[in-house]
Amino acid sequence: MMAKPGRPPPAAAAGRSGEAMDRARLTQLHEQYRAALLDDVVPFWERHGVDRECGGFFTCLDRTGQVYGTDKPVWIMGRATWLYATLYRTVEPRPDWLALARHGYEFLTRYCFDPRGKMYFLVTRDGRPLRMRRYYFSEVFGVLALTALARATGDDLIRRRAVGLFQTLVRALRTPGVIEPKVDPRTRPLKALSPLMCLLNVADTLRQLDDAPAYERLIDECVEEIFRDFVKDEDGSVLETVGPRGERLDEPDGRTMNPGHAIECAWFILDIARRRGDAALAQRTLRIVDYALERGWDRTYGGLLYFVDVAGRPPTQLEHDLKLWWPHCEALVAVLMAWRMTGTEQYARWFERLHDYTFAHFPDPEYGEWYGYLHRDGTVSTPLKGNLWKGPFHIPRALLYCERLLAEALG
Repeated sequence: MMAKPGRPPPAAAAGRSGEAMDRARLTQLHEQYRAALLDDVVPFWERHGVDRECGGFFTCLDRTGQVYGTDKPVWIMGRATWLYATLYRTVEPRPDWLALARHGYEFLTRYCFDPRGKMYFLVTRDGRPLRMRRYYFSEVFGVLALTALARATGDDLIRRRAVGLFQTLVRALRTPGVIEPKVDPRTRPLKALSPLMCLLNVADTLRQLDDAPAYERLIDECVEEIFRDFVKDEDGSVLETVGPRGERLDEPDGRTMNPGHAIECAWFILDIARRRGDAALAQRTLRIVDYALERGWDRTYGGLLYFVDVAGRPPTQLEHDLKLWWPHCEALVAVLMAWRMTGTEQYARWFERLHDYTFAHFPDPEYGEWYGYLHRDGTVSTPLKGNLWKGPFHIPRALLYCERLLAEALG
């Protein structure tokens, strides 16, 4: 039987996690997040992740930062470019950060597009194409990278490239048949949460560069579709895959919830509600936060499970009970944002709980940066610091957003 959404797990209710955050605690947390960002995580990637010979960034790094593979995932080229441009614009205008953002931009624009304009998923160290996927996630992070660099530099060519790539992305995600379906739609028509979540975030990001009404309309369409078709209030779940009109599928894929995706989606919408001053949208979105915490929190070992079956049946993903870096990063942002918007003590307690688990298990105090993959009990599964999926994005973005939110709370 499910507990009341948003209620802290009984096993974690004691100690500091049960106390509201006072000013001294906020100051301590703010200093910790800023130091983790600027003295640990970003310097690790600056030292080890820049390919100064062939361009772009290394992402396959072992525990110490040594390169163990040189192939370059295009979406991480975009993510790293976004990071350095964003640091330059929002933290401090350091010339080296701007140079690294331009370094990533040059690799992306020179090597990462095929002749049709679609972006590769994987290229060699020197930029030769290796793998093209049917998905458009490379384009998502390409838009974010171009937008961040255009905002940092004011370069109109980069701005126009960002807008053009965004238009390509929208056509692909909103036009039936452009993306090859994963399963035969004549037998089982489906749609997924992640493309909607990405489109929502990209539209809200590009709006900051090119403030046209079409972006707000697209944001509203995505938000309404997410709530209408993926958020299931009747059992407190946010499904990864549904039918074209939100129909449930009583198969493993149709019962799957990824708490990390749900809570990342929630803070994207909360951020929009903050910008608009839309209290009703914020209140509506807090349900997603609550459902993700309720479904995802591991009451035995702590931390967030990777996948759950919302009907309580055996999850089919072999990695379902691993604890990954990125859901914890997204959850830190979401619950801190929820606390800032509501002042509700339950979100302060959730932030402390997630903070305690995350900082006790993921950071590597010896070699820097964070582990990405833990076993269910919190022990390290693999000591790598980067691969084709983990790079300089979720961790520094979460540290940056949390540092800002904590600074706001301190006034």
